[in-house]
Amino acid sequence: MADLHDSVCELERWTSGKGVILHSSGPIFCSGGDLTTVKQISNPQDGDKMCEFMQHITQRLLNLPLVSVALISGRALGGGAELTTSCDFRAMTQNAEISFVQAKMGVATGWGGGTRLVKIVGRRNALKALLSCEKIDAKRAAEIGLVDYVIEENEDPLNGVSSWLERLLSHDETVVRSIKNVVTVAEYLPPLESLQVERSEFAPLWGGKANKAALQQNIKHK
Repeated sequence: MADLHDSVCELERWTSGKGVILHSSGPIFCSGGDLTTVKQISNPQDGDKMCEFMQHITQRLLNLPLVSVALISGRALGGGAELTTSCDFRAMTQNAEISFVQAKMGVATGWGGGTRLVKIVGRRNALKALLSCEKIDAKRAAEIGLVDYVIEENEDPLNGVSSWLERLLSHDETVVRSIKNVVTVAEYLPPLESLQVERSEFAPLWGGKANKAALQQNIKHK
């Protein structure tokens, strides 16, 4: 949790860049909270503090000006499943699985994953995933809209998702970061305020370097 906080703080300081990939260094994406630590703070007061901390940091990850992808290889369980929802997109390997096991553990989602899951897959699919604690494989995840890209069996996961993200982010950096901000604020602000943000992002780009280059090359009709 502390490492995630430090990483997000560092990314928030970046003044350039288009995207970021969240992935594990081992065979498991993330198994959620460490059980030894969980047992030490197993009371409502500490649970509330952990919930507040993790909701705050995962939402900051989602709201970064960078477009984020969670690369899920292996298992993403409990809090790890919630963590996958804190990225703009999700990619899975063929043998990966996502499982919201919180109900089995006698709790509900606490890192913001329940709220974000409803927005990603809809009320019915979210309710089923949270109550059934089912192991969601790549095929099922793609069917319900939980995952955006499935890695081929003979494809290197990190290289595969990097290429996918690079194609999506082929535009000028200023354009990518502006669009990310427009989409982010539209989710939380009232429409009139969101429109003002969209206007403030659009105006500097109109007649800017990227816009002039596109007009000169007549890219719109290609």
